This record gives sequence, structure tokens and C-alpha cells, in this order.
Amino acid sequence: MHHLQGLDSTDQRLLELLRQDARRTNASLAEELGIAPSTCLARLKALRASGAVRRFTVDVEPTALGHGLVALISVRIRPGARHRMEEFFEQMRQLPGVMQVFFLGGEEDFLLHVAVADSAEVSRFVLENLSADPAVASTRTSLVFKHEYGERPWQGR
Repeated sequence: MHHLQGLDSTDQRLLELLRQDARRTNASLAEELGIAPSTCLARLKALRASGAVRRFTVDVEPTALGHGLVALISVRIRPGARHRMEEFFEQMRQLPGVMQVFFLGGEEDFLLHVAVADSAEVSRFVLENLSADPAVASTRTSLVFKHEYGERPWQGR
């Protein structure tokens, strides 16, 4: 996991500008940062190579794709199946409807962020992909009524 530590203020600002709008042109980014376009491009390539920028993506409203129900599903793995944690993580990541997978420390082992058509589909998802897996000890499903991203990530002092 990469942190802002080790990045200079220009790299930090570049990441913030990209977080706000990843579609900005290199020329507009360079102008706002007060650096040459070639320097901006080189910095962006370095940020991607280091893993600080993981990917460029678009945030699509789930209902636009027919996913009227968003849920968070917490999962506990049986003590005897702890050796399957990494395999389970990868398996969940690849399932249709899974938007995000979180591997947790604490009482639950995983949190799945899923977008599906309706309550019948989330029920089917849990039954087929979680309850049927002998490694899964328990699940808990919470429906999401509203979701927005925060304006700015925490940067400390």
C-alpha cells in the first residue's frame, strides 16, 4: 500500500487533481501544477510505475447498469479454513456483481461491496457464493441506501 509519504508536494497535488477528475489532460494538469507538460507526464508515469496510481476507472451509477440494490456483506471464515484466505479473496474479486472486496482485521474477515438487480439476486449471491462454501462460517448483509465518496482523503497533520 502506498502512502503520500515519500512523494513531494507536486506529486501529492497531481494525485489530488487526478482523484478529482482522472480525465483531465496532461496540459491542463501541468498548467495548474506550474510545471512543463513533459515533466507532468514523467511524474504520472513514475506514479503509475510505483503503484501509487493503481488504475484509471470511471464511477458508474449502479442503477444505470440495472443494479438497483447495493449491499455490504461481511464474511467470517471458519478457523479451520484460514489457509484459504488469499484464495477466497481472489475468488470473490472475480464474481459478477462484486464492486469491491476488503480483507479485514477484526471480527469479520471480509467485506464485499456488491451491486445486484434486487433482493432476490443478493439472496442468490449469498446462497450460491457464500453459504455453499464450507470455508464460510457466517455472513451478514447490510443494504446500502445511499453512497457517496468523501471530498478529500485523510492526510493527517
